Amino acid sequence: MSQSLRIGVLVVVVGALTASAGFWMGKQGTDHGGANSAPTPAASETKKERKILYYRNPMGLPDTSPAPKKDPMGMDYVPVYEDEQEAQGQELSNQIRISTEKVQKLGVRLEAVKRQTLGKVVRASGRIEPDERQTFTITPKFEGYVERLHVNVTGQFVTKGQPLFEAYSPELLSAQREYAIARQGVDTLKSASDEAQRGMRELAESSLIRLRNWDISEEQLTTLSQSGAARRTLTFRSPVSGIVTEKKAVQGMRFMPGEMLYQVTNLTSIWVIADVFEQDIGLVKQGAKANVKVDAYPDKTFPGVITYVYPTLKTETRTIPVRVELTNPAGQLKPGMYAQVELSSLSRTPVLTVPLSAVIDSGTRQIVLVQKSEGRFEPREIKVGARNDDRIEVVQGVQDGEMVVVAANFLIDAESNLKAAIGGLGHAGHGAQPAQARPSSAKTSPTVSHRSDGKVEALDGKSGAVTIAHGAVASLKWPAMSMEFKLANSSMFNGLKPGVAVTFEFVERAQGEWVITSINPQGRPTPDAHAGHN
Repeated sequence: MSQSLRIGVLVVVVGALTASAGFWMGKQGTDHGGANSAPTPAASETKKERKILYYRNPMGLPDTSPAPKKDPMGMDYVPVYEDEQEAQGQELSNQIRISTEKVQKLGVRLEAVKRQTLGKVVRASGRIEPDERQTFTITPKFEGYVERLHVNVTGQFVTKGQPLFEAYSPELLSAQREYAIARQGVDTLKSASDEAQRGMRELAESSLIRLRNWDISEEQLTTLSQSGAARRTLTFRSPVSGIVTEKKAVQGMRFMPGEMLYQVTNLTSIWVIADVFEQDIGLVKQGAKANVKVDAYPDKTFPGVITYVYPTLKTETRTIPVRVELTNPAGQLKPGMYAQVELSSLSRTPVLTVPLSAVIDSGTRQIVLVQKSEGRFEPREIKVGARNDDRIEVVQGVQDGEMVVVAANFLIDAESNLKAAIGGLGHAGHGAQPAQARPSSAKTSPTVSHRSDGKVEALDGKSGAVTIAHGAVASLKWPAMSMEFKLANSSMFNGLKPGVAVTFEFVERAQGEWVITSINPQGRPTPDAHAGHN
């Protein structure tokens, strides 16, 4: 065999051996899970095992832990998985989650955001004053003496044209005689020259004008013109029907020109001057309606109209006077009375409103709890506007038709640490850390729910309190003792009576005020209040 033939046979043998070895190794790798083998189902499940990011507090407190542990009540911390966190997103991290059963026990009540006109009643104190346009004074324009009084009592009612007093004046008597002589001269000089007649007529006319300027009535002037006899006294009459509110005239006294002798006021129309506080004056409009009440007639309301808002402010009381005009035909309202005034104000266009009880005001911002789903609430910061007695305008933060919590807000705070959820609002803008970044030693909220067993000693339905002799409370380091608790709502009294053993949960609503949020007599199945968290 030639050398070239031997080399070719050797190459073929080596290639066959190499192929066989490769086939055997591949088969071995398939059977024993080699590095290049296809993944088995078990290996796939191991690779897709859910990753735990951290463990959160079962009560929703801002306390996390990198390892499993228990809270002071013995409840296991709940694991938070990576895929769960991604699914929930930042929106759910700011929401409060409470079990449906717990929501019912807390007595949570919801109401929809409504678009409506926001009417407000501005209340102010006021005083009744006479209508200045219906007040008249009787003042002689000449010097004289009070000869006789017809009205001699302050407060007396007089009618228009009724005699008040008679006055004697030498000037008046002289002016009457001068006019009478001039009138006679006109009649005597009818056959005289035109110039003489014109001069006499001018003299008579000037005498008549003088008497009219002294408020001599046309009736007296006609009598004087016809008879030619001057009257010794002049009768002053009331210019309006009303009450004599002031009388200075005394029989026999001397008076000077311009001196006020009587004041008569018509009280069928009066004013109420109401003092409105500075912050409410923007709601008061001229022409708006008003209701007036006085202590003398507590069962009556007198309607009126705002006729004027004064342009000045009283610096001592920070109030602005507002004039309300109303009729007083029966004379029940007397000048000087104090009055309570309600001034109506109505917004021109409908606005979004929520009940006042829905707003949680921290002093620096306002927040409402919006229901996102059953047992899930979102604290949302809002901007508020005008308000009335029971509703407030929401300028920004909610939409029409959304459901907001209007009752048991403080219990939701105690149950789920509202402060922690609110702290998550806009945390990126304020530099706050997200929940998963907080260390496990983060300070917990004081509004933690505590649990204990005990026996009912007394019930007080009026104050909504119950006295319980309870055992030691480990979460508060309390020894066994008897103390009074408030009940969150009156429905919790069902099934309770002295001597009944109970299991209950409670929170501290205010300093030293402990409120029971859940209570169950022993022997009856106790619902798991934390089922929604585990």
